[in-house]
Amino acid sequence: MKAMILAAGRGERMRPLTDTCPKPLLRVGSEPLIGWHLRRLKNAGITEIVINHAWLGGQIEAELGNGARYGVHIAYSPERSGGLETAGGIATALPLLGEQPFLVINGDVLTDIDFQTAFTAADGLSEQGLLAHLWLVDNPPHHPEGDFGLLPDGLAAADNKQGEALTFSGMGVYHPSLLKHTPAHQAAKLAPLLRAAMDNRQVRAEKHHGLWLDVGTVERLEEANRLAASW
Repeated sequence: MKAMILAAGRGERMRPLTDTCPKPLLRVGSEPLIGWHLRRLKNAGITEIVINHAWLGGQIEAELGNGARYGVHIAYSPERSGGLETAGGIATALPLLGEQPFLVINGDVLTDIDFQTAFTAADGLSEQGLLAHLWLVDNPPHHPEGDFGLLPDGLAAADNKQGEALTFSGMGVYHPSLLKHTPAHQAAKLAPLLRAAMDNRQVRAEKHHGLWLDVGTVERLEEANRLAASW
C-alpha cells in the first residue's frame, strides 16, 4: 500500500511562522510535524510515500530528500502556486499512487491513529465495492458541528444530523475510482466527492478515540509540542 501526505497548504492561520517555513516542517518536539507521520507510516509497514507541495515546497524536498532518513521512499507531486485543494492534489498525484486503494493523511495533524489498520480498510474497499474509508473523531471546540454522521452500520452519512455527528480527521483510505472524474492539475475539493459517495452508501467510517489534534494555529502548535513531550 502507498500513502500520500497532503502538504501543499499555505498555513495562513500560522503566520508569521509559515511566511518562511512550510507548515509541515514546523517543529513538534524533536521532529518536523510531517516527520511524525513518516515514522509512524514506516512502523506500520507503509514505505512508499507521495508528498504534494506548493508553498515553499523546495524546503520540504530539501529537508526530507528521498526519505531514507525515515526508512521510506518519497516521491513528490509539486503543485502550482496556491495549490489544488485536496481532491485536485490527489488526482494530480494518481500516477504516483497506482491503481490500488491508498492512504491519504493531512500533513497538519498530530495523531496516534494506527496506520496498520489501513491495510484492512483497503481490502474492505475492494471486496465491498466502496470508494472510501474514513477515520472520524469527536468534534473539537473549534468545529463543534462536525462534518459527517457515523451510522450504526458503520457507513458514513453526508448529513451530520444522521447518526453520530463527528469531525473528519483528515485520514482516509481511498479507491482511485473516487477521483475518476476529477481532472489533474485543476483545483477541486474532496468533500463534495465524499458526500456524493456517502449518498450512494459507498463510504465506511470508524471513530478514533485516541490522540488527534489539528495543528492549525500557533496555539495548537504549542499544544502539539506539549503532547509530543510525553508521547
